[in-house]
Amino acid sequence: MPFCCQCGRRTAETDVYCAACGARQPVQAPPQKDGISPRTASILCYIPVVGWIPAIIVLASRRFRQEAAVRFHAFQGIYLFVIWLLVDWVIAPATALSHLAARTHIWFGPGFFLGGVLKLLVLGCWIFMLLKASEGVRYKLPLVGELAERSVAEQK
Repeated sequence: MPFCCQCGRRTAETDVYCAACGARQPVQAPPQKDGISPRTASILCYIPVVGWIPAIIVLASRRFRQEAAVRFHAFQGIYLFVIWLLVDWVIAPATALSHLAARTHIWFGPGFFLGGVLKLLVLGCWIFMLLKASEGVRYKLPLVGELAERSVAEQK
């Protein structure tokens, strides 16, 4: 409980003036936060396609060096992005080329379908992890989650 700055009597924390002497009381500023919260940092790591940028920033920052959960989400977000790149740059073109090599002129053949399904699967994982991170849950995706846990453990 605070006291008056002039007469020393008790005042409430919300009092602007002292009830006894009428002196104006100093206004206490709300406590300042040190940047973003761990939950927000975890959520940012799962933004589809560009989440790797905040994930690298989280891993490089001193603020989250001791936050294992945030670092886990950062690594898992980076690994999801790597899977996206593999699907987009390797699997989708390779299956599309095999479709074109068969000299069929169907535009939506199995090669194009496989790349699209895999991209949708990775996008679904990103959205699912956005929801889990916003709930504060440390959900471990198959294979990717294990890699993320190993990466966090190696950095301790």
